[in-house]
Amino acid sequence: MSQQQTIVNIQHVSYRYEKENVLEDINLSINKGAFLGIVGPNGSGKSTLLKLILGLIKPQTGEIQLFGEDITRFREWQKLGYVSQKANSFNTGFPATIFEVVASGLTKKIGMFRRLSKGDRQKVVNAIKIVGMEAFLHQNIGELSGGQQQRVFIARALVSEPELLILDEPTVGVDAKNVASFYELLYQLNKQQGITMLLVTHDIGAISDKVTHVACLNKNLHFHGETLEFEQLKLGEMNEFYGHDIHVLSHDHVHTGGTNR
Repeated sequence: MSQQQTIVNIQHVSYRYEKENVLEDINLSINKGAFLGIVGPNGSGKSTLLKLILGLIKPQTGEIQLFGEDITRFREWQKLGYVSQKANSFNTGFPATIFEVVASGLTKKIGMFRRLSKGDRQKVVNAIKIVGMEAFLHQNIGELSGGQQQRVFIARALVSEPELLILDEPTVGVDAKNVASFYELLYQLNKQQGITMLLVTHDIGAISDKVTHVACLNKNLHFHGETLEFEQLKLGEMNEFYGHDIHVLSHDHVHTGGTNR
């Protein structure tokens, strides 16, 4: 049996802002095909960890490897797709169609002012189809609901055909009735498209039947393992991770072609 490829490998990474430690001695690896959910309270270092993986800031101690390459030498950034919280990622009042928004995800690959080739245009349409938004192809982004907009932003991240998709609390601003279908979309992208996923979320219950692995972060990495191990943790242990009492809500989602754990 061939050894699994490690997409992200974090070894003994720490980071501090001025005198405050945000991350302390983090060791974390993500294998190809995994769907990792990162949970933790506000201020636990989740966003800082994402910035480190995306190369936006450098670790003060420790090492990070992406696709087997030290991050200081890594140049294939098109292998990573990123979806931030909607409110911080795009001005939805901007007069742009869904096609134009998704096409902007090709800028790194083709350059700022190059025209789209026929093949590029097909990639845009394909990405929009994958997220189920082809019926809205020429509609203005501002006319969509929060959940629909986030599907478009995922399509923009997918259009460059990344091998790792990173999502930072992507359901912020998405109404509750659309959150379940949104997580189902991520599940299908992982299972059917084979995209490795890294999702930061506050909704522990909603992701438990979607992700393959869970990491609990609160400055230190308190837990990292398969979802089944996470579900077997005692509530007291989880309260200790978070530093306060938490409530875990169970969500009963049914997958198309999948099985619930």
